[in-house]
Amino acid sequence: MIAGDRPFGYIELMSENPPYPADHTVYVWLVEDNERFRNNIRDLVNETAGLACSLAVSSCEEALAGLSSEAAPDILLMDIGLPGLDGIEGIRQVKSIAPSIQVIMLTVFDDSDKIFQAICAGASGYLLKSAPPDEIIRSLTDILEGGAPINAQIARKLLDMFAAMGAPKGNYEITNAEKEILHRLVEGNPKKQIAHDLGVSFHTVDTHLRNIYTKLHVHSRSEAVAKALKERLL
Repeated sequence: MIAGDRPFGYIELMSENPPYPADHTVYVWLVEDNERFRNNIRDLVNETAGLACSLAVSSCEEALAGLSSEAAPDILLMDIGLPGLDGIEGIRQVKSIAPSIQVIMLTVFDDSDKIFQAICAGASGYLLKSAPPDEIIRSLTDILEGGAPINAQIARKLLDMFAAMGAPKGNYEITNAEKEILHRLVEGNPKKQIAHDLGVSFHTVDTHLRNIYTKLHVHSRSEAVAKALKERLL
C-alpha cells in the first residue's frame, strides 16, 4: 500500500508558515523500502522550511551504518515491514546507539500487536502511510515539542486498549522473577539484554519466558506484552 502523492501546492502553503525558525534546521532520516513513497516523503521534508531529509534509505542496516559515520538526526521516520531487520527491531538498535533520536513509525500496519511492539521498542509516534502530507509534517513539529503524534485511527485503538485495562487482574501465579522479566519485556528489551541486566544466563531468561507464556496462555512476546498492559499485571 502506497500513500497517494501529496496535493499540488501543498509545499508552497507550508513554506508560508514554516514550523521552525528560519535559522534552525531539523534533520530527518527516513527508512522506507518502497522507492516511490520514500522519494515522496524525502521531497516533502526537503521542500518544507526548517526541515532537511539528510538520509533516505531502504533498510535499517543502512541507517545503522549511517549512525556509525554521521551525526544522528533529530527525527527518524521508520517503516515496519522492511527487508532484513524489521522496523521494530530497528528502533531498539537505533535507540541503543542514539537514545535522543525521536522515532516515528510510518507504516501500513494498524493492528494492536504492531502498535504495542513499536511503542514498547521506543517509538514516540505512530502514523499510517495513508496520513495526509500535512499530518506527517505536523508530526515532526509535535514530536520536538514533547508530543506523541498518533494517527486518529491508531488513537482509537489505543483508547480501546486502555479501556480494557479496567478489567480485574488475572491470577496467573507469576513469580517475582517472571514479573521482573515481563516488566523488561514491556520496556522493549531483547532477551540478551534482559539476561545481561539481571546477571543471569540467556537460558534462564528463555526458561522464564516459556513459563510466562504458558501461565498467560499466549504464544509470543507481543501477546504477553499486550496482556500485561491490558490486565495491569505489573
